[in-house]
Amino acid sequence: MSATKSIASKETITAQMSRWAAGLQYQDLSPDAVYQAKRFLLDSFGCALGGYQQHDVKIALAVLDEVAGPGAATVIGTGQRMDPVSASLANALMIRCMDYNDIYWKQDPSHPSDIFPAAIACCERTGSDGKELIVGLVLGHEFEMRLCEAAFPGIRERGWHHATLTAFVSPIVAGRALHLPWEQIQHAIGISASRHCTLGAVTAGKLTMMKNTVDPMATQSGVFAALLAENGYSGPEHVIDGKEGLTHVFGPEWKLNLLTDGLGESWRITQCGMKAFPTEALTHTPISAVLDLVKANDLHPDRVAKIQIRSLARAADILSDPSKYDPQTKETADHSLPYVIAAALVDRQVTPVQFTMEKIMDAKIREQLKKVEVVADPEIEKVFPALQRVIVHINTTDGRCFSKQLDYPKGDPRNPLTDQEVEEKFAALAEGVLSKTAQGRVKEAVWNLDRVGSVNELMALMEADVRKARFGKAKAGRTQGRTGPRAKGQKKNRKTMLS
Repeated sequence: MSATKSIASKETITAQMSRWAAGLQYQDLSPDAVYQAKRFLLDSFGCALGGYQQHDVKIALAVLDEVAGPGAATVIGTGQRMDPVSASLANALMIRCMDYNDIYWKQDPSHPSDIFPAAIACCERTGSDGKELIVGLVLGHEFEMRLCEAAFPGIRERGWHHATLTAFVSPIVAGRALHLPWEQIQHAIGISASRHCTLGAVTAGKLTMMKNTVDPMATQSGVFAALLAENGYSGPEHVIDGKEGLTHVFGPEWKLNLLTDGLGESWRITQCGMKAFPTEALTHTPISAVLDLVKANDLHPDRVAKIQIRSLARAADILSDPSKYDPQTKETADHSLPYVIAAALVDRQVTPVQFTMEKIMDAKIREQLKKVEVVADPEIEKVFPALQRVIVHINTTDGRCFSKQLDYPKGDPRNPLTDQEVEEKFAALAEGVLSKTAQGRVKEAVWNLDRVGSVNELMALMEADVRKARFGKAKAGRTQGRTGPRAKGQKKNRKTMLS
């Protein structure tokens, strides 16, 4: 064994990850990785603009108005310039709160685009360009998805939430965007991950606003940790593979080689899915199957006697416990398999419209909930996660039975949303926040992200130009908190964005 290999073998996992992340350059990325980063960013921007209109985001923004400081990072929708820690939380919550952004599930589920705001905020702080942002976007997917693959079984099966993993990845993304040396990135991982483990209670039983908030908080944690590390703060280097680290505390089995094997040879972002429905991931295949059967056979609710969903044990556990048959909140409804199937049967669609309180309490939809039976199927368990198989049986009141098996939903990398569908989703979510003209500018900038000269100018395009009167003018604190060229009234020509 060479001396170099001998030294490397003694390195902690976080050292290896940090060293690779610090050295990653735009030119190292494959064309497909760059393309997918643009797709996921446009999708995430759409989710954020939809999220900007949600009640939980309004609450969070009101609190941040009180506690956040001025800084170089832009808050989507308001255009407010905040410190990067606060801005990363606000933007991540907007992306996440509708449960409509990307999805990856191998052992553990995750939504890697929840980490995008860490890259955005830190790129704004350093005055970086679009290529640097793309590096950060790809980097977050790479390690978040690898962490999902490394635990057997996944930590969700042990009672923990995947935000626990995000706290390991967000400091890598933030540290790389801040151009920290690898040693400081390693310390940032230790700072964030050693104090941010999230209980699975946030997605068990009756769900609350915290279901969509814990991952944004883990992203916020990573940015704060990276800023501490930048100033010389230290964190445990053995936080993954050492005494009382991740693998010690969260046993039993980990394949840590999956965190570093083949880094740079292929890119995990090209294997991530995108949501066609604003619901929990395991509901997507059954929704797709039910919609196909209902539409193809023109099945009406009053003629349906029973809908049986054969799926994974975890789907029966997480998505059809007693609270899911009586959803009283949006957060419970979008994680309720009986509710989303009932909505698909009645409305023949599952969109954000189906998660207003008016819809959730709609008598016609609620009449269908008791017709939905979820059965854990051991044979389906055997093919997961390679396949997200479901088998749906719909029995009618006149004795007919319609059945369908699906192995993966629309939005899966094997059946991806087209670019046009991504743009249509973006437009639907941006409606009422950005005008058509403003939407066009955002799309142009994202599809040409590698030519964007300033992430600050990119984010300036995300300020609402439709709902300003409704949301009210910025508070005095917001105005005083603005920094940079826009705060000084030095408006740049939009053409300078593209270099």
